[in-house]
Amino acid sequence: MNQNQNKTKPKHPNSHKGIEHFEPKSLKEFHDWLLKNHDTSKGVWLILAKKGSGLPTITVDEAIEESLCFGWVDSLPNKIDALRYKLYISPRNPKSNWSRVNKEKISRLETEGRIHPSGIKMIELAKKSGTWNALDEVENLVIPEDLLQALKKQKGALTFFEAFPKSVKRGILEWIQTAKQETTRSKRIHETALLAKDNIRANQYTKPKKIEKA
Repeated sequence: MNQNQNKTKPKHPNSHKGIEHFEPKSLKEFHDWLLKNHDTSKGVWLILAKKGSGLPTITVDEAIEESLCFGWVDSLPNKIDALRYKLYISPRNPKSNWSRVNKEKISRLETEGRIHPSGIKMIELAKKSGTWNALDEVENLVIPEDLLQALKKQKGALTFFEAFPKSVKRGILEWIQTAKQETTRSKRIHETALLAKDNIRANQYTKPKKIEKA
């Protein structure tokens, strides 16, 4: 007998006000939900079971890929209990940039013939607006000229920055690239350079040291 069969069935998580919770037992069940709701729902919490829980579920990769097929996107997961967690998915913001990872998934899903017309529409819109390729230089870790000059002005900053892990550099470059205003971009570049000279990574969860005004 599976040891999980002796466990008390977990309670359904408390619903966030106005946000539906849905617990798909199979990929077909999730696919059918998207077919019915993709053009009317503003978002849903998917309840997913953890590996080894013994509960019928779909994997997070399956959830993400099926969402992409309908022009939806995932966000960070949240823990529910020892057996389950939830993943928020919602219609993609047409103004959001596409990551290389998701574009590679789309390429495979297109080959498999799985993209729904709503997903095709979102892809075509992204290619037309430029959000499809907006992160290409970020993905290739190209340092923009204004950041490069700022790093060169701070002794050791460029050397330390180039030694940061690829994922860290990518995060910083995207943070700078997605600034909506030039003043915001300048502040982020200034912060990045000042922190880098002390081998500190900008745009991290840990609170950085106080930055002097430019």
